[in-house]
Amino acid sequence: MWDEITDFDAGQTDAAARHLQERLCRMVGAWNSTWGGAIRFDPGSAVGDPLQGWRVAVTRLLHPFEAPVEDGPFKELQERWNRRDMDPSFLLPMRGVGTFRTYGHRRDMPADWFDGPVYQAFCGRYGTVDSVWVGFPINGDAESHFGFYARHVFTEREIALLAYALRGIKWFHRQVMLTSGPLVARAPLTPTERKVLGLLLTKAPEKRIAEQLGLAVSTTHQHVVALFRKFGVRSRAELMSLWLSGPC
Repeated sequence: MWDEITDFDAGQTDAAARHLQERLCRMVGAWNSTWGGAIRFDPGSAVGDPLQGWRVAVTRLLHPFEAPVEDGPFKELQERWNRRDMDPSFLLPMRGVGTFRTYGHRRDMPADWFDGPVYQAFCGRYGTVDSVWVGFPINGDAESHFGFYARHVFTEREIALLAYALRGIKWFHRQVMLTSGPLVARAPLTPTERKVLGLLLTKAPEKRIAEQLGLAVSTTHQHVVALFRKFGVRSRAELMSLWLSGPC
C-alpha cells in the first residue's frame, strides 16, 4: 500500500488520499473514512478553551453523507466546537495532543454515551457502530487525523493495523496538509489554487500548468502569486521547502 501511494505524484494528493482510505477501509471492514487537518490557531488566546486553541481547519469525507461536508454533520460539529458546546467525545483528540495516538468511541467512551443524543445524531443515524481515529502531529501547531467508521466494534488488531499503516508515511501526512491549505496558508485556498499548488509541487512550468488546467498563462501566474502570498514565500523553491520540512 505504501508503494502504491508513492506512485501518485504531488499533483494527485486527493486521489492518493482516497486510495489510501479505501485500502484501509477494506483492511479493517470500515464503511467510511474521513481526514481532518487540525490547526492550533492562537495558543495565546486559548485560556478557558477546552480545545486549547485547536480547530479542524478542513475535513474530507471518503463517502459523503446525505449532505455535503460543508453543510452536513461536520459543519454542525464545527459550530458546536466554536461555541464551546462540548460533548465529552469532542475532547478525545485532546488526549495526548502533540503525540502520535489512536482514539475511538467504543474504546474510550462510557457505555451510556451511546444512548445519548450526540451518538445518535452523528453516528447511530448512519449505522455507525464504532469510530476510530489516528492522530499524527505534523508540528506543534498542526496535526493530521484519519478517521474510520464501521458497523462493528473495531478489534485491537484492526486499530493496531491502522496505526501501523498511517504511522509509516509521515511524508504523506505533510503532503496532504500542505496541498489542503491549512498547514501554513494564511487564508483558505480556492479550488483552483489547490489545483495550481498540486502542479507547482511537480515542478511543472507555469505554461504547462496553464495548459493542463485550461487557464491563460497570465491567470495562472496570478494564482501562483496568490499562493506565494498565502504561504508567506517568495519563490517556488521556498514553497517546496515548506512541503519538505513542514514548518508552521
